[in-house]
Amino acid sequence: MPKSSSAPKARVLSSREVYRGPLFWVTTDDVLEPTGVRVRRDVVRHSGSVVVLAVEDDKVLLERQYRHAAGCFLYELPAGRIDPGENELKAAKRELLEETGFTARKWKRVLRFWASPGFVAEAMSIHLARELTAGTAEPEDDEVINIQFVPLKKAVAMVLGGRIQDAKTIAGVLWLDQQSRRTFRK
Repeated sequence: MPKSSSAPKARVLSSREVYRGPLFWVTTDDVLEPTGVRVRRDVVRHSGSVVVLAVEDDKVLLERQYRHAAGCFLYELPAGRIDPGENELKAAKRELLEETGFTARKWKRVLRFWASPGFVAEAMSIHLARELTAGTAEPEDDEVINIQFVPLKKAVAMVLGGRIQDAKTIAGVLWLDQQSRRTFRK
């Protein structure tokens, strides 16, 4: 994520990797923060993720899948990790195809944010995908994904009613709703 060049920086006094898995790694850092406070920070490190806001005829493509960490099925936008050697757009195109079978002709990055900056070093970016073409999904072995197109108005109601609880999906749906309201007002 871009950082302001005039912003004071923290100084990492020491860092050690305490865990490494296939998707992320964890470091324990001794840090002198810009405020002068010296602290220990345990940080979950991640290569970054992409989120796909696929839209067709005022409908949003949502997935429903079981998420063990949440202990339930969640509605989500297609998303995934940026693999080594990929840029954001390449990863977004791959994730959309793998998880849903769709490809898109038009792409635009619309949001970039930190997933949970208190202890997770994962930047996420949402890419708007338009002019979709259906194809065959190629999910990973552990992915059981049901997809559906949901009218934007219904997706917003699902967010506000608590049926959509995934943060990246909430951000994407509300961003799209705001943009559609701006377009309509003009």
